[in-house]
Amino acid sequence: MNVLVLGSGGREHALCYSINKSKRLRNLYAIPGNPGIKTIAECVDLDPMDNEAIKNFVNKKNIDLIIPGSEVYLENGITDVFKGTDVSVFGPTKKATQIESSKEYAKALMKQYNIPTANYEVFDDYENARDYILNNNIPTVIKYDGLAGGKGVVVAMNEKDALDALKLMLQDKKYGDSKVIIEEYLEGPEFSLMCFVNNNIVIPMPIAQDHKRLLDNDKGPNTGGMGVYSSVPIISKEIINEAMNKIMIPTVKAMLDDGNPFTGFLYGGLMLTNSGPKVIEFNARFGDPETEVILPKLETDILDIIRGMLNEKPVMIRWSDDYYVGVVLASKGYPGFYSKGYQIEGLDTTEDIVFHMGTKEVNGLIKTNGGRVLLVTGHANTLKKAKTNAYCNVSKIKCDNLIFRNDIGKKSL
Repeated sequence: MNVLVLGSGGREHALCYSINKSKRLRNLYAIPGNPGIKTIAECVDLDPMDNEAIKNFVNKKNIDLIIPGSEVYLENGITDVFKGTDVSVFGPTKKATQIESSKEYAKALMKQYNIPTANYEVFDDYENARDYILNNNIPTVIKYDGLAGGKGVVVAMNEKDALDALKLMLQDKKYGDSKVIIEEYLEGPEFSLMCFVNNNIVIPMPIAQDHKRLLDNDKGPNTGGMGVYSSVPIISKEIINEAMNKIMIPTVKAMLDDGNPFTGFLYGGLMLTNSGPKVIEFNARFGDPETEVILPKLETDILDIIRGMLNEKPVMIRWSDDYYVGVVLASKGYPGFYSKGYQIEGLDTTEDIVFHMGTKEVNGLIKTNGGRVLLVTGHANTLKKAKTNAYCNVSKIKCDNLIFRNDIGKKSL
């Protein structure tokens, strides 16, 4: 098969890493890719948001399968472009992507089909939203309705933070002109449950736990994720089965009934509350950084899985029992202002794979080029040893402008 991956981050690097091991693979391309992906795939300098350019490339290279990494390509309609052609896209249509691109749609769907989630209200007017905050419980959660690059969620622990978030989203329109969702604050351990999906076929992957806060002990601002581990001992098999039976499978069936059948990777960001697992959010694609610790556990050929899903003949999937820990190295200043262009050394000295999230190659040197720069992995047959291995690998990477958390995986130890 000739395969094209769209994107340039750590998630796409992990996808290419997994696809590159497939016996079905003939040629692997990435648009635009990154220096890490460049070692295992042909990176092509095209705009992944230019559907016409993608279409021309696909025809020229006889691409059989496209895997969009980011939600922005799905919301941009890349799947719809190839609908009815011989080219398969393992990703949802633009309408089905609403499960992520419109939090209002997702919450309404969950409410209609009794899928457990936090209580909520929707607002498009600052004054009305402000009055609601002043007359209801704090803490609360405020979410921008559309796509915001993983940054449109504020967990407001006090009134000031809540009102600041409303101003940012509704008055300043930082992420665009859309609504906000104000949600009930839930408590409990979070976990990510992702599934291979096509129509009514839903196959779970091992769960992972992301660390969203910038600093140790879950302090500091929210980020796109500062580290992750899989599996998660504090979440039992019984809870995972409950989440599948009450959340993931019913959601896929609800989308089918709603006229928006889902194909691709469905991400459930879940929380284990006192009344069982509830939905924090859905994503219409692989999570990042979760992908970087889940796909290395995959022992079955990923192209066999995707081909089987598309033909509605799912295959048995095997996963390693090893634990994987991933530590994000981020630019100083992230998630606010940060500088780029710092040289990175030691990437070829680690014992486990390092996924490139925000790097560029300049005259043969690898330099920082984003907020989250690298995800360094470590694995072993125990979580404690996997954590040790990950941080041992972190210590081998040298760069003057990178920061990281020291407690990834600590919650389950």
